[in-house]
Amino acid sequence: MIGKGAYLRQLTASTMPMQSVAMDKEISGSSPPSVFIGSWNYPHVYAGPLVTPVHGDTTVMDAPECWISGNKTQEEIIGYRLGLVRGKRMIDAADLGTHFVEQLQDISLSAASVESEVAFSSRPAGTMFSEEHTPFGPSAEIERFETTSGRWNRDLESVFYDTDLPAAEAVVDLHKKGVPISHIQKAFSVGTMGRGKFRHLVPTRWSITACDSTIADRLLNEVKKNTVIDTWRVHEFSSLHNNYAVILMPTGWQYEWSEAFLRVLGNEELVFSDHEGHKKKTEYSPLGGCYYSCKMAVLEALARQKEQAGSIILREAHKGYIPMGVFNVRENVRNAMNQPALEFEDIRSALSHIGSSFALPVRRFIEEGELLRTTIRERQCTLSDFSGRGAMG
Repeated sequence: MIGKGAYLRQLTASTMPMQSVAMDKEISGSSPPSVFIGSWNYPHVYAGPLVTPVHGDTTVMDAPECWISGNKTQEEIIGYRLGLVRGKRMIDAADLGTHFVEQLQDISLSAASVESEVAFSSRPAGTMFSEEHTPFGPSAEIERFETTSGRWNRDLESVFYDTDLPAAEAVVDLHKKGVPISHIQKAFSVGTMGRGKFRHLVPTRWSITACDSTIADRLLNEVKKNTVIDTWRVHEFSSLHNNYAVILMPTGWQYEWSEAFLRVLGNEELVFSDHEGHKKKTEYSPLGGCYYSCKMAVLEALARQKEQAGSIILREAHKGYIPMGVFNVRENVRNAMNQPALEFEDIRSALSHIGSSFALPVRRFIEEGELLRTTIRERQCTLSDFSGRGAMG
């Protein structure tokens, strides 16, 4: 069977839902604030701002935490993102002493949109969609870049000047203070955290997973001290052509993320799954950054509720789904965990309920999900118990 990475490359290659607006070689406007650090050719990377010819408050264009909770449509989100132009310049990830990097840090630490003027070496062109990071519009190399210095976020500023604070501690502290993960990630990526001599630029897609996994690890330490729940619970949420069901189990922490892609490209019906037991995974998940963003979102809720549970999350993506970055998973699961839970006596009744609203038969998730399959076997259920209409959706 095709792997998830190969499938998503096919999907993103076919994604042309909207064209970005035509851009001149020079634009004047605002950065949301936002920057992008590429991973190709690391440690020599293309880095630069994301700017738009719109002046004023453009923060909504790079504020994923408010899109799903604010009922933004997929078309609105893509519209925001394709309106952002990526300026880029090849730099060494360890060289933080240049004026250009200082400008990127100033943008990332800013509490509001930053006015910018950019001259490109050629007319910006193209678009970029990914399952790992949010999309953006045309790009081109920068010849000249000027910004007006913005007022910094106080919490991010404090971390920037604390050159004795390890980066992991900075990320966790900022999350505890309620700084949006997207802001933490951007500041982390431009080398504003960590002990002085260890600071460097971090490619955007790497920094997203680093922040999600770092926060999840610390939350897990808290959650493991909590009392285990005594019922089976299901939290559900649907948006942006996706259905989500979070199953909380009356067990110690264990975790499985299973996602299905149903006829998004054609007639495919693909299910991908990965899991971990009481101890976290030591190798990077083949499912990519969404594995860690989902884990973080569930642990965040359990820590807030001062509870412990095992968790199996099922997701199905339908025709019309477009890869827009792991924020999609993180924020959908966060919204699911904010919905009132339905309680069940056992795994069979919980799955039967999910099967009544999911399009994919639950048995397909069981076939692909090792933790789900083991859990069912331990409860003396069989696959045939989930072949009826109520368990198939």
